[in-house]
Amino acid sequence: MLRRLEFACASLLMAAVVGLVGIAAITRALGMPIIWSVEIAQLLFLWLCILAIDLGLQDERHFGLQILQDNVPPGARKAVEITNILIMAGLLIYLMQFAWRNTVLMHDRLDGALQLPGSYYHGSMLVGFALMIRTLIAKFLAVVSRKEA
Repeated sequence: MLRRLEFACASLLMAAVVGLVGIAAITRALGMPIIWSVEIAQLLFLWLCILAIDLGLQDERHFGLQILQDNVPPGARKAVEITNILIMAGLLIYLMQFAWRNTVLMHDRLDGALQLPGSYYHGSMLVGFALMIRTLIAKFLAVVSRKEA
Protein backbone atom coordinates (compact mmCIF):
# COMPACT_ATOMS: atom_id res chain seq x y z
CA MET A 1 0.00 0.00 0.00
CA LEU A 2 2.86 2.37 0.81
CA ARG A 3 4.33 1.79 -2.65
CA ARG A 4 1.04 2.78 -4.28
CA LEU A 5 0.90 5.89 -2.10
CA GLU A 6 4.46 6.80 -3.10
CA PHE A 7 3.65 6.24 -6.76
CA ALA A 8 0.47 8.34 -6.49
CA CYS A 9 2.39 11.18 -4.79
CA ALA A 10 5.13 11.00 -7.43
CA SER A 11 2.51 11.11 -10.19
CA LEU A 12 0.80 14.11 -8.63
CA LEU A 13 4.12 15.89 -8.18
CA MET A 14 5.02 15.21 -11.82
CA ALA A 15 1.68 16.56 -13.00
CA ALA A 16 2.10 19.62 -10.77
CA VAL A 17 5.60 20.34 -12.09
CA VAL A 18 4.52 19.97 -15.72
CA GLY A 19 1.39 22.06 -15.13
CA LEU A 20 3.27 24.78 -13.29
CA VAL A 21 6.01 25.00 -15.91
CA GLY A 22 3.39 25.12 -18.67
CA ILE A 23 1.39 27.87 -16.97
CA ALA A 24 4.57 29.81 -16.20
CA ALA A 25 5.66 29.59 -19.85
CA ILE A 26 2.28 30.85 -21.05
CA THR A 27 2.17 33.74 -18.58
CA ARG A 28 5.77 34.69 -19.41
CA ALA A 29 4.89 34.72 -23.14
CA LEU A 30 1.94 36.99 -22.34
CA GLY A 31 4.26 39.37 -20.51
CA MET A 32 2.98 38.54 -17.01
CA PRO A 33 5.56 36.12 -15.54
CA ILE A 34 4.85 34.31 -12.29
CA ILE A 35 7.98 35.13 -10.32
CA TRP A 36 7.62 32.29 -7.83
CA SER A 37 6.95 29.54 -10.37
CA VAL A 38 10.59 28.49 -10.71
CA GLU A 39 11.14 28.03 -6.98
CA ILE A 40 7.92 26.05 -6.52
CA ALA A 41 8.74 23.91 -9.57
CA GLN A 42 12.23 23.25 -8.14
CA LEU A 43 10.80 22.28 -4.75
CA LEU A 44 8.21 19.95 -6.30
CA PHE A 45 10.80 18.43 -8.63
CA LEU A 46 13.17 17.80 -5.73
CA TRP A 47 10.49 15.89 -3.81
CA LEU A 48 9.55 14.05 -7.01
CA CYS A 49 13.18 12.92 -7.41
CA ILE A 50 13.27 11.66 -3.83
CA LEU A 51 10.17 9.53 -4.38
CA ALA A 52 11.47 8.31 -7.75
CA ILE A 53 14.76 7.24 -6.17
CA ASP A 54 12.96 5.06 -3.64
CA LEU A 55 10.60 3.65 -6.25
CA GLY A 56 13.62 2.81 -8.41
CA LEU A 57 15.30 1.10 -5.48
CA GLN A 58 12.17 -0.96 -4.84
CA ASP A 59 12.25 -2.17 -8.45
CA GLU A 60 16.02 -2.82 -8.29
CA ARG A 61 16.59 -0.17 -10.95
CA HIS A 62 18.56 2.17 -8.72
CA PHE A 63 21.84 0.85 -7.47
CA GLY A 64 23.46 -2.51 -7.22
CA LEU A 65 26.66 -4.42 -7.47
CA GLN A 66 25.40 -6.54 -10.35
CA ILE A 67 28.85 -7.10 -11.83
CA LEU A 68 30.02 -8.72 -8.63
CA GLN A 69 26.75 -10.56 -8.07
CA ASP A 70 26.70 -11.95 -11.62
CA ASN A 71 30.28 -13.23 -11.42
CA VAL A 72 30.12 -15.22 -8.20
CA PRO A 73 28.90 -18.80 -7.82
CA PRO A 74 25.14 -19.13 -7.25
CA GLY A 75 25.68 -20.11 -3.62
CA ALA A 76 27.52 -16.87 -2.90
CA ARG A 77 25.01 -14.57 -4.59
CA LYS A 78 22.78 -14.40 -1.56
CA ALA A 79 25.73 -13.41 0.65
CA VAL A 80 26.80 -10.72 -1.81
CA GLU A 81 23.24 -9.38 -2.01
CA ILE A 82 22.91 -9.28 1.79
CA THR A 83 26.30 -7.56 2.11
CA ASN A 84 25.28 -4.99 -0.51
CA ILE A 85 22.02 -4.23 1.33
CA LEU A 86 23.78 -3.93 4.68
CA ILE A 87 26.43 -1.57 3.29
CA MET A 88 23.81 0.68 1.68
CA ALA A 89 21.60 0.67 4.80
CA GLY A 90 24.59 1.40 7.02
CA LEU A 91 25.62 4.32 4.84
CA LEU A 92 22.10 5.74 4.80
CA ILE A 93 21.75 5.39 8.57
CA TYR A 94 25.10 7.17 9.01
CA LEU A 95 24.09 9.98 6.62
CA MET A 96 20.69 10.35 8.30
CA GLN A 97 22.22 12.24 11.23
CA PHE A 98 23.77 14.79 8.87
CA ALA A 99 20.55 15.14 6.91
CA TRP A 100 18.69 15.85 10.16
CA ARG A 101 21.25 18.46 11.28
CA ASN A 102 21.20 20.07 7.85
CA THR A 103 17.40 20.24 7.81
CA VAL A 104 17.28 21.88 11.24
CA LEU A 105 20.15 24.25 10.35
CA MET A 106 18.51 25.36 7.10
CA HIS A 107 15.08 26.05 8.59
CA ASP A 108 15.90 29.68 9.35
CA ARG A 109 17.30 30.30 5.86
CA LEU A 110 14.57 31.76 3.66
CA ASP A 111 14.84 31.09 -0.08
CA GLY A 112 13.45 32.89 -3.09
CA ALA A 113 10.61 35.29 -3.64
CA LEU A 114 8.24 33.28 -1.44
CA GLN A 115 10.78 33.16 1.39
CA LEU A 116 10.27 29.44 1.94
CA PRO A 117 12.29 27.92 4.80
CA GLY A 118 15.32 26.02 3.51
CA SER A 119 14.18 23.01 5.53
CA TYR A 120 11.43 22.43 2.94
CA TYR A 121 14.18 21.63 0.45
CA HIS A 122 16.66 19.91 2.76
CA GLY A 123 13.99 17.85 4.52
CA SER A 124 13.56 15.89 1.32
CA MET A 125 16.95 14.30 1.92
CA LEU A 126 15.86 13.14 5.38
CA VAL A 127 12.61 11.70 4.04
CA GLY A 128 14.42 10.08 1.12
CA PHE A 129 16.95 8.37 3.38
CA ALA A 130 14.14 7.10 5.63
CA LEU A 131 12.22 5.72 2.65
CA MET A 132 15.31 4.01 1.24
CA ILE A 133 16.16 2.49 4.64
CA ARG A 134 12.60 1.13 4.85
CA THR A 135 12.97 -0.32 1.34
CA LEU A 136 16.32 -1.90 2.19
CA ILE A 137 14.91 -3.48 5.35
CA ALA A 138 12.11 -5.04 3.27
CA LYS A 139 14.66 -6.25 0.69
CA PHE A 140 16.88 -7.67 3.44
CA LEU A 141 13.99 -9.63 4.93
CA ALA A 142 12.98 -10.92 1.49
CA VAL A 143 16.53 -12.04 0.64
CA VAL A 144 17.12 -13.70 4.01
CA SER A 145 13.85 -15.63 3.82
CA ARG A 146 14.36 -16.63 0.16
CA LYS A 147 15.08 -20.30 -0.45
CA GLU A 148 18.02 -21.02 -2.74
CA ALA A 149 17.45 -23.44 -5.60
